[in-house]
Amino acid sequence: MNKKIYQIIKSKNKKKLVCLTAYSKPIAKILDKLCDIVLVGDSLATAMYGMKNTHSVTLDTMIQHGVSVASSINSAVCVVDMPAKSYKNVAIAKKNAKLIFKKTKCDAVKVECNGKNYDVIRGIVKSGIPVMGHIGFTPQYYKKFKAQGLEEKDKIKLIEQAKKNEKAGVFSIVLECVSTSVAREITKLIKIPTIGIGASGYCDGQILVTDDMLGLSGFYPKFVKKFVNLNKIIEKGVQKYRNAVINNKFPTDKNTF
Repeated sequence: MNKKIYQIIKSKNKKKLVCLTAYSKPIAKILDKLCDIVLVGDSLATAMYGMKNTHSVTLDTMIQHGVSVASSINSAVCVVDMPAKSYKNVAIAKKNAKLIFKKTKCDAVKVECNGKNYDVIRGIVKSGIPVMGHIGFTPQYYKKFKAQGLEEKDKIKLIEQAKKNEKAGVFSIVLECVSTSVAREITKLIKIPTIGIGASGYCDGQILVTDDMLGLSGFYPKFVKKFVNLNKIIEKGVQKYRNAVINNKFPTDKNTF
């Protein structure tokens, strides 16, 4: 087993895991110093490309960004999302997971659970590629946002999915927008770490989209906290540049050959 993956599993009940997304080399380089897991999320579809959802992002796009991110990751575990339609069955899933793994040199892939694709997860794991699971609100399978696990029947379903993901061999599992009670129970029941996003502080770790957390995306649902407003900082920088150009104060002799 990959040593970094092993350390993630061993962290259960010992420390909180810090996880964020990255789509480029400069951001990855910063996150590698501070995060346990860096995810090349298919959220880049909306965060970077202005798509309405993650349904249309391609395998090639994920690989391209995965190469950029993984090249700056040394300490953290680098995980690449398998995009929608890239794991329709076991054979296709194994082929595409191997392609991602080979080209990006990442540590693992992430697969969203639709309540049926445990054979796909198991197949990828058996092929030697670590898999991060993902249950609750799974953007690849939903068209509209809806919090999960608020009703008893949904709670039972999510707990069952978590158990089956663990049995299929995932090394950790993302719980997205599930109720506090469900997140707490799943975290207690399974032996692998849970990574929450809108799923309470009872999870073993937390993940956010970096663009949201830094105030760049303009997308601020209830589960996101804006830790800094880079939008305004960047705007101030651009304004200074604009003024310098207009007033012929840039470039100066120091900036010319």
